[in-house]
Amino acid sequence: MSIFKGKTVLITGGTGSFGSAALKRMLSEGASEVRILSRDACKQARLRDLYHGDSRLRFFAGSITSRELCREAVKGAHYLFHAAAMKDIPGCEKDPVGAVETNILGTTVLFEEAVAAGVEAAVYLSTDKAAYPVNVMGNTKAIGEKIAVSLSGKGTRIMCTRFGNVLCSQGSVVPLWKRQVAEGKPVSVTNPDMTRFIMTIEEAIDLVIYAFENGKTGDILVQKSPACTIGLQAQGLCELEGGSGVTVIGARPGEKLYETLLTKEEGVKAQDMGGFFRIPAVKDHTDAPVEEYNSDNAPRMNLEEIKAKLREAMSAL
Repeated sequence: MSIFKGKTVLITGGTGSFGSAALKRMLSEGASEVRILSRDACKQARLRDLYHGDSRLRFFAGSITSRELCREAVKGAHYLFHAAAMKDIPGCEKDPVGAVETNILGTTVLFEEAVAAGVEAAVYLSTDKAAYPVNVMGNTKAIGEKIAVSLSGKGTRIMCTRFGNVLCSQGSVVPLWKRQVAEGKPVSVTNPDMTRFIMTIEEAIDLVIYAFENGKTGDILVQKSPACTIGLQAQGLCELEGGSGVTVIGARPGEKLYETLLTKEEGVKAQDMGGFFRIPAVKDHTDAPVEEYNSDNAPRMNLEEIKAKLREAMSAL
């Protein structure tokens, strides 16, 4: 039986790529009510129209920094999936105060209210950029993880997930590249030798549900995702869409050559669960330490594998 059947679920950032896809799955698996908390009332209206005013949908418009809004949104909810965040790296570099307010203070308010309301379980959606963070977004998400873990022993089972680039998500590079190809322009690449973890939105949802079903409170769950170079990913997109080539524009502020999902320090207490790593708040097993897992030493996708992943992701658009 689905974990969502008969449950009331709150998704923050619910009008984004993850939230919209998760909403579809939760409704299809029998959730009694799905609540969407986001700042974009226009996108909420589009979702309401898309689901023809489904009575199982409830919307909350505003910021997670509002304690009153969060208190109302979590009241009576069984589960919480926290996806709301400032995620744009250059945007966070230009507005670090805004990133702190949303990604740190907002996360604190939300989880404090969830614990006070007796929410059964919650998942905080984090990013590979929270491991060895060098930019504002990564630093604020890393602190968000710490906040979630610190509140995890107070009645609500709270887990974190980390994943890399979600193909075709809002603000990601593939939609930009598709627009550039459609306009007859070369696709813009920051540094073709950069490596990144990539996954589809459905794989991201699967990771979150896996964490929900298998994680203990205070855990960070990481999927062993494949990686690829940005240059090869751009080549794959060009071959699929008929692009005219690539232009290198240079790295943006706050970008790294490769990203890390599991740090060397976390490996000391991490547990290898096959397709996933589990990072407990405190080591609670006797397994041997695991090695750092990053997009430079992870299994590397070849061109055909990248094209297959891109086809899968673009078919969902």
